[in-house]
Amino acid sequence: MLGLSRTVVAGLIAAGFVTPTGGRGREQRFSFQDLMLLRTAHELQQASVPPRKILRSLTKLRSELPDELPLTGLRITAVGADVAVRDRSGSWHADSGQLLMDFEVTDVEGTVSFLRSATQADGPTGPTAFDWFKQGLALEKSDPGAAEEAYRQALALEPSFSDASLNLGALLCERARPAEAIEIYEEALLHTTTEPRLYFNYAIALEDEKRLPDALAAYEEALALEATFADAHYNAGVVLEKLGDAQGALRHFSAYRRLGQAT
Repeated sequence: MLGLSRTVVAGLIAAGFVTPTGGRGREQRFSFQDLMLLRTAHELQQASVPPRKILRSLTKLRSELPDELPLTGLRITAVGADVAVRDRSGSWHADSGQLLMDFEVTDVEGTVSFLRSATQADGPTGPTAFDWFKQGLALEKSDPGAAEEAYRQALALEPSFSDASLNLGALLCERARPAEAIEIYEEALLHTTTEPRLYFNYAIALEDEKRLPDALAAYEEALALEATFADAHYNAGVVLEKLGDAQGALRHFSAYRRLGQAT
């Protein structure tokens, strides 16, 4: 679904990073947090990090982190062909643990300049949007209400923080509050219109509110951005069946099956 190789997905499952459940036939269903980790692995693969190095780096990283801090609570990025990790204490190399210089780079009139980070320039500050996001992740299972508040704090500091919008909206849907989730997603879509997951989750919330034509339009937006988004094809097919368009539903179900066979 995310364009990952079978090797990487199988390795992440074998290492216990993601734990899919069984679906129809040989289908595997992943949780929202699993999808976030798979998306991170996909971004590393797109950055030309070799699959073996992705698995080795993530495995070493996980073994060194406390259980209460999930990998999805960190910024994991590629630096050349290596994997780097960032949290509020700084950045480090995932394999060696070596600290990386905390510089930002910008292009100013044809030259490259290094800028001090905000904490260096302005002194100590309060929790960042990412700090609140990590807190929300850690609290989702034990205290959903506190997790919701943490995500709202993250969005108050950084309204364009799409991962916080995704998590908050999903949490609201799980708590049977789809109308509020719709508001969160619509606000997020004012800041970015290039994130297929936002449209997908928006569509799910619209379905929960029985707004089927709007849900279908949102699934189609997700697919316009990511034609291989298998779950969006499947859900769009279900909506079209409910709307009485059997031919349209068949088209999406066929695409869903093709994508499943390809993986």
